[in-house]
Amino acid sequence: MAPALGVSEARVGFLVTGYAAASFLAAVPLTAALRGLPRRRVLAGALTGLAASDALVAVSSSYPLSFAARRVAGAMGGLLWAMLAGYAARMVPAARRGRAIAVVLGGITLALALGVPVGTALARAVGWRAAFAVPAGLAVALAGWVRWRVPAFPGEPPHARPPFLRVAARPGIRPVLSVTLFLLLGHQAMYTYLAPFARHAGFGGGRTGLLLAVFGTATVAGIWVTGLLVDRRPRATLLAALGLFAAVLPVLGRYAGTPAVLVGAVALWGVAFGGAPTLIQTALVAASGPAEAEVATSLQTTVYNTGVAAGSLFGGLTLDRLGAAALPWAALSAVAVALLVVALGGRHAFRAGPGGSPPSQPSSSVVTPKTRSRA
Repeated sequence: MAPALGVSEARVGFLVTGYAAASFLAAVPLTAALRGLPRRRVLAGALTGLAASDALVAVSSSYPLSFAARRVAGAMGGLLWAMLAGYAARMVPAARRGRAIAVVLGGITLALALGVPVGTALARAVGWRAAFAVPAGLAVALAGWVRWRVPAFPGEPPHARPPFLRVAARPGIRPVLSVTLFLLLGHQAMYTYLAPFARHAGFGGGRTGLLLAVFGTATVAGIWVTGLLVDRRPRATLLAALGLFAAVLPVLGRYAGTPAVLVGAVALWGVAFGGAPTLIQTALVAASGPAEAEVATSLQTTVYNTGVAAGSLFGGLTLDRLGAAALPWAALSAVAVALLVVALGGRHAFRAGPGGSPPSQPSSSVVTPKTRSRA
């Protein structure tokens, strides 16, 4: 992209930074501004905006224009992240809510795992512009499918919109957001610097790609297992996932020099981390209620991105000051906090019942013929 846009490769890298910053900054204000609009219209509109921004990059020869388009894409991405889990939760009964969220987050996980290699292969085969044009076309098709097949839900009337701060102050919300932050802090501190850690363990020489493939495959297995258990034993499954992650880190710290142990530990880490987002998201929806899930999820999107950025910084400082050998122990300190919050937070969040919801919580948000017919 650099020659076509007339800039250095470093400045092309800032397109990624611009996307991430827009996603971070836009999730809450966009969700707040659009709460009153019909939800299917907002979902299709966000996909259309994503398609338009990708198409603009595909034909652009101007760096400022491309940067602005990526900022728009980031904003649309932040809005979509805030909407998807809550939308899925409103489409099913409470007893199946966790599995619906698992399906949604499973798609996101697969996209994150496959998007970069598929996009890179496409760019090498037919050029980088096609790597933006093809997703633009797919987003247009998906927006049409949403309008055709996805159930419609009304927006929130003005009198039924609690302020964001009131939602954030609910007793169950803060523990879930805390677990999100510390889990991502620990995960990113280790995952971002997996390559130097592998070299430290004697597993370098281009074999980091194998570890990433093992991790990605294992996350799919984690999502599948979580989908089977999340609606029946959400709290126990989350404790098991975080406990497994916490147990793997000392193994990496002490025995990563043995290749079989390193690969096996990374696989278990992938299983644990693959299921954790679904379990945390289910707990968040249970704490907020499906009607206010988009508000809570927009807050979580901001916290999630904060954890990604802070975890990368935390891992980088650890690597610079203490070396690669210290990375698992630094990550363990954050994951242990997340595990402790879940273990102590059963009163208002991370409930043990089906779906993690209070027994008295209504499930009237299930789709009915009346709601399906609304635009």
